[in-house]
Amino acid sequence: MILLQLSAGQGPVECSQALGLALRTIEKQCREEGIKLNVMEAIELKERDCFKSALLQLDSPKTSLAKQLAQSWQGAMLWVCQSQYRPKHKRKNWYFSGQMYEINETQLDKGVTFKTCRASGAGGQHVNTTDSAVRATHTETGLSVRVESERSQHANKRLARVLLFQKLEESKLEQMTQQEKARWQQHREVERGNPVRIFKSEKFVLAK
Repeated sequence: MILLQLSAGQGPVECSQALGLALRTIEKQCREEGIKLNVMEAIELKERDCFKSALLQLDSPKTSLAKQLAQSWQGAMLWVCQSQYRPKHKRKNWYFSGQMYEINETQLDKGVTFKTCRASGAGGQHVNTTDSAVRATHTETGLSVRVESERSQHANKRLARVLLFQKLEESKLEQMTQQEKARWQQHREVERGNPVRIFKSEKFVLAK
């Protein structure tokens, strides 16, 4: 399984907008390469098409193809343009980052317990009368996630594995708060950011 985690970190709304444009770029690349793209989770802002983070799953008959695309989005990335939220702001450099994970799905079950339960809310009689919801708990840390968005228990369990993995990774980052703050402070200047991708435009739009 190939996962790609995109994050705007502690950056302002412009960084989240740059991430939203990156998502559209990745969607286009996946269509062109015949790669199936699934947005596992995304944290949106109130501003349109702005995301603090997004977790993507890339699938392809050729795993190497999906891996190659994900790797090309790994590291710090920079979108250079004038802010539409603060037109008179001098800053034009907006950073976000990407991290690829290649996961053996069977390894996701190590140290994790699963408990099925009845789904709640909308979904019709089928959802409400079967134990299709799944709670996954990491025994060592106590972190857990509950998933009931899919109709089948199998699908919910698969998604729970991935979301719990993401939660564990976020927990590791929280323990590195000071290092993260230092890294994002460093990204405020182009010469220090060392971005793997640089996008330039007069406005926050994709190049045709």
